[in-house]
Amino acid sequence: MTNKPVLVADGELPREGGAARPVVDVAVGVLLRPDGSFLLTSRPPGKVYEGYWEFPGGKLEAGENVEQALRRELQEEIGITIGAVQSWKVELVDYPHALVRLNFCKVFDWSGELQMREGQGFAWQSLPVSVQPILPGTVPVLAWFAEERGLPV
Repeated sequence: MTNKPVLVADGELPREGGAARPVVDVAVGVLLRPDGSFLLTSRPPGKVYEGYWEFPGGKLEAGENVEQALRRELQEEIGITIGAVQSWKVELVDYPHALVRLNFCKVFDWSGELQMREGQGFAWQSLPVSVQPILPGTVPVLAWFAEERGLPV
């Protein structure tokens, strides 16, 4: 078995904490509508990569698994309660500020109206996306969608 390469974001910048820094686990919700469109949110003001577009989610807290963290984060950040969660893919991304393991989960069922509780924007998108800039860790998901849908990557 070969190890999948790490996606390096902004490789010209120094890495905080050096090479031995811990991996931060993040639960990421890929909300999908029946028409195939998906939800992207912008990084809130004051956060690293402010204004970049990503799939919503957040860090796992002590004792949480990915699904528990995703349920909590989507309630806290965008005000929805999600139904079933389908684990999908995992991507390790080396950002200058952190080494992050993104645990992507597809979500087809949720309740509640979207409420951007951190001052972020949101946009329902399809391929190709019309919002910019895209957070580096989000880019592989767009390629996975293209592959699933038989579109050029």
